[in-house]
Amino acid sequence: MAETQMSVKLIAHTQLSKEFLDVLWKSAGYSEGMPDSWDDYQVYDGATDGQAVALTAIRTCYSPNKPSEIVALEGEKYFGNKASDGEGGTEADRLFRHITRSGHTSTLEHISFTFAIEGVSRALLAQLTRHRAGYSYSVQSQRYVKFGTNDRGELFHIVPHTIKNASKKVVIDGVEKQALEIYTDFMERTQIVYDALRECGVPAEDARYVFPNAVATNLTLTANLTALLSFFGKRQKGRGAQGEIAELAERLRKEVVEVEPWTSAYFDAV
Repeated sequence: MAETQMSVKLIAHTQLSKEFLDVLWKSAGYSEGMPDSWDDYQVYDGATDGQAVALTAIRTCYSPNKPSEIVALEGEKYFGNKASDGEGGTEADRLFRHITRSGHTSTLEHISFTFAIEGVSRALLAQLTRHRAGYSYSVQSQRYVKFGTNDRGELFHIVPHTIKNASKKVVIDGVEKQALEIYTDFMERTQIVYDALRECGVPAEDARYVFPNAVATNLTLTANLTALLSFFGKRQKGRGAQGEIAELAERLRKEVVEVEPWTSAYFDAV
């Protein structure tokens, strides 16, 4: 059984439809050369797809205009003017701050992100799936995926930093060993026992009962922005979260901020 490392990749996020862009393009007075993306639109410099969706959702609650027309009719007011609250950014940024501070964060649920999360422990998975509202999970099955040496190579496992860094030695089975050696021996034994059960004809769904929490898994996660902010607030480093899930929280934050830079301030505030 080999050690593996966490990997988090953003594979999809909220994007404006071409039909919606067509409305914006025509409202700006153009009839040809419709842009393929919001970036190509280049009317409101620096504004993102997520901000366009957020503005639409927020103003739907307070505007007489139709949701499909809000960015076209009100975009210049919000994306084209500096924030009047003196806190930087545009009037759209001011509006987002105001709505968030007033607790109306349901409007940010319209912005979603899908991640490929690989090489995390089942211990982390048990913590992660306690977050339910606003999350969708598809997890690698230990029932249908066979993890024997003769099936796919070998099991993978996660090693906590506390085990890697523990220097004290104890006597186990008559031999003095450090924590990492004890841990590695156990993981290797798990693979041997699982393989033996499979060779005995035990189906994978029952042989998996020998797996410890350290066994690695992969999943696809989709969550909206409000849910991710809540997760980060609870699981970020320094809030009492276990090391592995605190690392996941930070990696999710980085992936979101990479495509929606304006959200950085919201992660900082939770």
